[in-house]
Order: sequence, then C-alpha cells, then structure tokens
Amino acid sequence: MLLTRWFAARERGTYWGLWNISTNLGGFLSPLVVGYLANHYGWKWGMMVPGMFGLGAGLLLLAALADKPEDAGYPPVEAVKAQKPSESSAAAALGNSMKEVLTSWRTWLLAITYFFVYLVRQGCTSWLIFYLLEAKGAPNAAAAAITVSGLELGGLLGGTLSGVLSDAAIKAAKSDPKAGLVGRRVQIVMTYTLLCIGVLLVLKAVPAGAASVQWLVIAALGFTIYGPQMLIGLCGAELISPKSVGASQGILGLISYMGAAGAGIPLSYLQVKYGWNGYFVAMIGACIISLLLLLPLANAHSYVQRERAAKLAQA
Repeated sequence: MLLTRWFAARERGTYWGLWNISTNLGGFLSPLVVGYLANHYGWKWGMMVPGMFGLGAGLLLLAALADKPEDAGYPPVEAVKAQKPSESSAAAALGNSMKEVLTSWRTWLLAITYFFVYLVRQGCTSWLIFYLLEAKGAPNAAAAAITVSGLELGGLLGGTLSGVLSDAAIKAAKSDPKAGLVGRRVQIVMTYTLLCIGVLLVLKAVPAGAASVQWLVIAALGFTIYGPQMLIGLCGAELISPKSVGASQGILGLISYMGAAGAGIPLSYLQVKYGWNGYFVAMIGACIISLLLLLPLANAHSYVQRERAAKLAQA
C-alpha cells in the first residue's frame, strides 16, 4: 500500500520488485542463518535472532516512515480524485473498500490467476526435491536441496527484473492514450508464464545426474515464477482506488494461499495416481489457465487512468 503512494506508475514496478526481494532473500538465507545459530547456540537463538532483527526493522520504519508524501510535506506522486471527507466509522470505511474490491471483475481475474501462480510456486518448492531424488538421480536429500536452492536465486533476479521491464513498458506506452498501464504489466506476466511452460518442459527433459544443469534450469524456473508472483500483486494495487489497496492485497493474498494449499493433497494425489507426468501436466495446465485468465486484462487501465478519463468525459 505504501509503495503505491510513494512511487508513480512509471517507476513503481522497479521499487515493488526491490521490496519483493525480501521473499527470495529470506527463503535463501533463513536455513543458513537459522541453521548456523541453532547449531552453535541452540534452537532458541535460531528463532530469536531473526525475530529481533525483524522487530528492530519494524520499529525503525514505524518511527521514520510517513504514510504518504503529503504527510512529509511533499506533493502526491499521482493526482487522483480527491476523496470527500466522511464521518463514517472505520467499519463503514472497511466495508466500502471491501465492496469496491469484491465487485471488481478485474480483481477477481487477478485473484484466480494468483491461485494458479501460487499452485505452481508451491508445487516447485514442495515437490522438486522429491522429483530430483526419484527421477533425476540426486544421491540424497541434501544434494537435492542444494540443486533446488537455485529456485530462490533465480526468483530474486526474475522478480526484480519483471518490475523494471514493466516500468519500461509503461514508459514506452505513455504516448498512446489508449494504452492500459496495468495491461502493460499483465503482458509481462503473460510472457513470464509462457517462459515458465518452456522451462518446465526443459526440466522434465534434463538428463538424470546432471546436477549443474538441473540447478540452472531450476534457477530459470524460479525466474519465471517469481516475476508473476510479484507483478500480480502490483497490478491488483493499481486497479482500484488508493483507499482500497489494503483490501485488494488481502483478497489476492487469501486466494493465492488457497492455491498454495492446492499444491499439497490435490497435487500429491495426481502424483501418486499418474506419476511425475501427472505432476507436470498439472503444473503446465495451471500456467495455461493463468494465461487465459489474463487475456481480458492485457490492456487494462489503472484506477488513475480511469479517473482521468471520467474527468475528461465530464469536462
């Protein structure tokens, strides 16, 4: 929510991507840091030290970060329709935000897409170690885990670059009044998803025992997965009014974790019944469904664009 207030559309993807790095860094560094602390100082320190760092960073942000540029004496980064003062309660304001989000067909398309993106993401993080052990010649779980570590590092690069690419696409489309700025980000998501299908097919074809090649392919897989994961949240924030961004992210997050849950028992059932071929069919099928869901949003206009168009129509 804060990023949508502090950065304009032409640069927001880059900063959203930088913020999203925390997901991959945390996933990559946590086992190393926590494992070291637990091994040398006991499991309690392995839990407490990361918690203390998180608490300290949170307190620093609470003290130093303003809610929006206007609170720090700066002009807003984007001019939007002024909200009329209201004496309604916080509950009523929340209800209005939820109504805006829940009645937005664009948000629902993104949310269902997020379901399948997280199914693929969790399907990789939860199952790739077993796949390498059973089908690709990994000698043990530790060796398989090292190979799968490429997923987070590739994701770090993919998530960051997707924001930069979407900002570049928006800047290039500025001269076209009919260009939907959110649609430009959606097109980047669709490109990443197409690449994800290709990388899944390559992973299936990589010969057993070629651990270094497997690491590179899995890193490429992370690259293609974490770009859409990052950008869909940003698209959801830009499609609705600033006051409803929090509600939008909450709905998107809820549906996405339903998709992550789908990578558990449902995906395990497919793997047991149809083997690893069934697993790959499910993963590629999720990518194809995501592409179909995103098609209607390929030229979607942002909330700011729609507000400006409405203002011009009334003039």
